[in-house]
Amino acid sequence: MTTTTVRPTANGLRRRVLELAERMTTPLLPGDYLDLVAPLRSGAPLRGRITAVHPETRDSVTVMIKPGSGWQPHIPGQYVRVGIDIDGVRQWRTYSLTSHTDRPDGHISITVKAIPNGTVSNYLVHRATVGTLLQLDQAAGDFVLPTSVPGKLLFVTAGSGITPVIGILRNLVDGTHAVTDAVVVHCAPTSEDVIFGGELRRLAAHGLIRLIEINTASDGRLDVARLHEVVDDLTERHTWACGPAGLLDALQRRWAEQGVGARLHTERFRADVLTTGDGGTVTFTKSGATAEATGDKTLLDTGEAAGVLMPSGCRMGVCFGCAVPLRKGVVRDVRTGDVTSAAEGDGLVIQTCISAAAGACDIDI
Repeated sequence: MTTTTVRPTANGLRRRVLELAERMTTPLLPGDYLDLVAPLRSGAPLRGRITAVHPETRDSVTVMIKPGSGWQPHIPGQYVRVGIDIDGVRQWRTYSLTSHTDRPDGHISITVKAIPNGTVSNYLVHRATVGTLLQLDQAAGDFVLPTSVPGKLLFVTAGSGITPVIGILRNLVDGTHAVTDAVVVHCAPTSEDVIFGGELRRLAAHGLIRLIEINTASDGRLDVARLHEVVDDLTERHTWACGPAGLLDALQRRWAEQGVGARLHTERFRADVLTTGDGGTVTFTKSGATAEATGDKTLLDTGEAAGVLMPSGCRMGVCFGCAVPLRKGVVRDVRTGDVTSAAEGDGLVIQTCISAAAGACDIDI
């Protein structure tokens, strides 16, 4: 009698090894352990590690970040969505990228100004340390220069509104574009409060920009109606502006009155405050249904009980068949207790079978 031995193929052997590893690490997956030792590796969820924290002013810092291997180069002026675990709650915020796009070490930077009662901004300014791990999304945003840079530029900023603009300026000065006519109008309470003040003044001293500083504590707020007195060719310039809503609204009205509204590009910072609790009102935005959820009931069960047709699969957090966008609000992972928050426009996707309401939340289904 002939006995035939069937040798496992490489793919079959690999599958068996993975199955064994999964049985040994249940309820976690092997990748969860890899995340502990190599969180920035290829194939892992996109993360970054803080490598340095540089003070800028008394209430702002620049945070240097080494991103994971999945990071894609950004365009100057764009922002990045950052997630950080603070006292057991994962908080997400967006910050402008302020770094050169061609740094030899591949690091990126964000510059953060602490705001009153700002959970994330105060943590990053006062408590963040080298080695802290951050969650990252890819860069996004259209507050960028066109490929063909206009010959005359104007930047109007106030406070931390300078952060996307410094990213643009740094890359213009060191890049291939020969921009010799750029005006920067920046507002801050005092000269000491100007983020990147020293750098902006050096650029001006070398003739690379024309800098107009307005110290609002002594000079008052910028009067947009009189801006032409310091920038006489105002309507000839393509303008990028970032700052408080009042300033941007005034600029938009003035540019529209002058018939050059298409030459004004604005970036508005959002400041949504989310309240974390145990359970909350869940709104299913597409179906129009709402339900009061307890903190121990998953969003999948909550939706089904409310008569919402919910996508689902394994119902245990493995297949991602239940993944839907969290438009805004706060949810808690029922397995780990981790809390995740999202604001309108963040585009965060959650698994409803393992997520429960940790406050009011809107689910896009």
